[in-house]
Amino acid sequence: MNLLTLTLLLGATAAAANAFGGAIIVHRDWERRYLRYFVALGSGFMLAVALVEMAPESWRRNPEHAPLYILAGYFLVHFFEHTLAPHFHFGEETHEHEFAHSHRTYSVLLGLMIHTFFDGIAIASGFIVSARLGWLIFFAVVLHKIPEGFTVASVMLAAGRSRAAAWGASALLGAATFTGVVAMVLLQGSVNVGLPLAAGVTLYVAASDLIPEVNQEPGMKMALLVFVGVAVFLLLDHFFQV
Repeated sequence: MNLLTLTLLLGATAAAANAFGGAIIVHRDWERRYLRYFVALGSGFMLAVALVEMAPESWRRNPEHAPLYILAGYFLVHFFEHTLAPHFHFGEETHEHEFAHSHRTYSVLLGLMIHTFFDGIAIASGFIVSARLGWLIFFAVVLHKIPEGFTVASVMLAAGRSRAAAWGASALLGAATFTGVVAMVLLQGSVNVGLPLAAGVTLYVAASDLIPEVNQEPGMKMALLVFVGVAVFLLLDHFFQV
């Protein structure tokens, strides 16, 4: 299998995980508490990938502008997820009153679509640089894909939308992810911009979206899983270098 086919296939897999996350809340008989484990593991893994691999590689390839692009990626997600959109969190949304107006619901959807588009950019950028980086980024992205789909579907249900609309919103996140992969494949010459932007987005999602969710959990189990996520990254990073 050539690298292009593999990149598209893994992009489609990550997109499917978004839709799967939406299906969990649409079918209420599915167990949901395991989503918290994905959030905790994903936060540690993503933070490690962004700081140990994506940011240094971006700096090496584009030393003059990479820091600005990383900063831009970070605040791009902040703007769309938590400035235009009302407060929401990665989990089941129970504050129905916050989503009584349609524009608030769709601003959350737009914010998450921007974020997932850059998930796709990140996967493709990684494989353009090297198969090793591509696989590490893919694992980082896919760990938080199910919670993303769950979150957007939950927000839609809190706003009174149908289960079909809720699942459709999670499918839109998947479509945005795959669109990001295709866009970066078609614009491979822009990887020196795409990779640092994606690094900033990854840093934001890990540090500003996921870690705060972990910190709200009682006890130390979830906090320790963050360190497990970092350890898993370090093991895989070593494995791919061997």
